Amino acid sequence: MLIALYGDQVAPRFDLATEVHIFQMAGNGELLEQKTVVLPRASAEQLCHLVLVEKIQTVICGGIEDEYYKYLTWKNVSVFDSVVGSYKAAIKRLQSKTLRPGDIIRESIVRRKNGTEPQKLV
Repeated sequence: MLIALYGDQVAPRFDLATEVHIFQMAGNGELLEQKTVVLPRASAEQLCHLVLVEKIQTVICGGIEDEYYKYLTWKNVSVFDSVVGSYKAAIKRLQSKTLRPGDIIRESIVRRKNGTEPQKLV
């Protein structure tokens, strides 16, 4: 699986991502292997090539041009496009099988009753 990155967020545009997070997930949602790859330059063609070379089956991104969306889906890659939010929150949604194209993932911070350490809810 591959997520186009912009910092710690899902990249707003597939063709402008210069970093990607690649990971494998077991059927139960457990993360097996993860790596972040820095690309030499932003290029939709280069990203599509990387997806095929790495045998990626799922791509998560923000906006993606129709040409690349159609190409990836033609190559049997599932594309979750128009996703907005942190890439870690997107992974959690994917693990729970609740991620959908167009999702806007908001993280809210909730303080515990004793006022210590905030925790993020996704």
